[in-house]
Amino acid sequence: MENSEQGKLPKGAATAALVMVLAGLPPMLDSTIVNIALNNLVKIFSTDMSVIQWAVTGYVLALGIAVPFSGWLIQRIDGKKLYMGALGLFVISSLLSGISWNVGSLIVFRLLQGFSAGIMIPTTSTLAVRIAGGQQNLGKLMSLVSIPTVFAPVVGPVVGGLIMQYLPWRWMFFINLPLGVLGLLLLQWKFPNFEADDRTAKLDLPGVLFLALTSGSLIFGTTEVVKANDRNLGITFLVIGAAAFIAYIVYAFKKKSKAVISLDMFRSKNFSAAFICLFLAGFAINGPMLLFPMLFQNVRGLSIITSALWLIPQGLGMLIIRPMVGNMTDKIGAKYVVLPSILLTLIGTIPFAFFGADTLQWFIWLTLLVRGMGVGGFTIPIMSASYVGLDKRQVPSASVATRIIQNIGSAFGSALLATIVSSILAKQIQNTAGAYHAGFITSIIFMSLGIIPTFFLASKVSLQKKT
Repeated sequence: MENSEQGKLPKGAATAALVMVLAGLPPMLDSTIVNIALNNLVKIFSTDMSVIQWAVTGYVLALGIAVPFSGWLIQRIDGKKLYMGALGLFVISSLLSGISWNVGSLIVFRLLQGFSAGIMIPTTSTLAVRIAGGQQNLGKLMSLVSIPTVFAPVVGPVVGGLIMQYLPWRWMFFINLPLGVLGLLLLQWKFPNFEADDRTAKLDLPGVLFLALTSGSLIFGTTEVVKANDRNLGITFLVIGAAAFIAYIVYAFKKKSKAVISLDMFRSKNFSAAFICLFLAGFAINGPMLLFPMLFQNVRGLSIITSALWLIPQGLGMLIIRPMVGNMTDKIGAKYVVLPSILLTLIGTIPFAFFGADTLQWFIWLTLLVRGMGVGGFTIPIMSASYVGLDKRQVPSASVATRIIQNIGSAFGSALLATIVSSILAKQIQNTAGAYHAGFITSIIFMSLGIIPTFFLASKVSLQKKT
C-alpha cells in the first residue's frame, strides 16, 4: 500500500485494519476471561492458587519471550502469512487448552497460547504502519487496530463470569474457536499480502535471547515479588533480568544496526520519549485495572460479575474518545493529544484515592467514564509517535521495543500496586479501603511522571518545521 493524500486512508486500509481488529480479539479476550476464573479453576483441578496462577503467569511470560522473535519473522515471512500462522496456532492452542485433562496440560497449552499471541501483537503494529501508507495516517490506523485492547478488558471479565456461571469451564477457551476461524477466513479473503523485507535475514540469536531473558525475567520477577511468603525468587529474577538488559545494551552497541532492537533509534528524542511514556502507561493504566475489581469486591461487597459490569463506563469512555484521538494525532501530533489525556486520566483516577463503601454509584461510574476517555487518548498517540522519523527497516524493531517495554511496565505496575495493597492489609487488616487508596496514589504518581517525557514527543508543528 502506497502513500496516500494527506488526511485520506489508502484504498482498502480501513477494511484491512478492521480485519485485524476481529483477528486480534481472541488473544486479548482470552487473558481477561481466564483471569477472572482462577478461583473456580483451583476447585476444578483440585489444586492451589500458587499452581493455577501459572495459567496466567505462563501466558504472560511466553508472550514476552515471543515478542523479540516477531521482528525477525516479519522480515523473512510475508506479513499476511505470518499473521495467519500465529492466529492459527492460537486457535489450535485454545482448542487444546479447552480439552486439558489436568492442571499441568492446561499450563503447557497456555504457554503455547501466549507464544502465539506474542507473535501476533507486535506484528499487528508493524502491519498497521505499512497499511497506513504514510505517517500522516498512522493515528487513524492505530485507533482502529487497538480496539481489541480497549474492548477486551471490559467485555472479557463479563464473558468469563457468565461462562463460569452458566457453561462448562472449557468454553473459556472454546469461545476463541469461532472468532479465530472467522478471523482466518477474513484474513485470507480481505487482507493484502506484505512481501518480506529480507528473506535472507538471519536470526540475531544472542540479541533475541538477551531480550527474551530480560522480558521474561523482569515479568516473572515482578510477579513473584508480590508473594509475601518468599520474595527471594522474585528478587533473584529481577537481578537476572537487569543483568540480561545490561548485557543486551553492550551487545547491541557492538552490533549497531544489525541488532534486534537497534540503539540508533534512541538517538531520536521522540522515540526515547515514546519509549519511556509507554512504560509509564503500562504501569499507570494496567495497575489500576487490577485494583478496580478488587476494590469493588472487597470494599463495596460486589459480586464478580457486578464488579465487571461496573468497569463498562471506563470502556465506553475509551471507545468514545478513540476515533477522535486518531484524527487529532494525525492533525496536530502526539504531544498535544497526550498532555490533555494525562490530565483526564488523573481526574478520573485521583477520586479513587478517597472512594469508600458509601460513595455514590453514579459518581464512581462518571469518574470511570472520564478515566476511560483519558486512557483512550494516551496509548494510541504514543504508539503512533514511536514510529515518526523511522525508516521502513526500523519499524519491526520499533514494534518489538515498544511491546516489550509495555509488557514490563504492565507487569511492574500490577505487581507493585498489588504488593502495596497486600502489605498494608497484612499490617492493618481493618484498613481495607486505605490499602487500595495507597495503591491508587502510587499509580497517580507514576501517571504524573509521564508528563515529563511527553514534552519531548514530536508535534505536527515541529515535524513541519523540519521538513
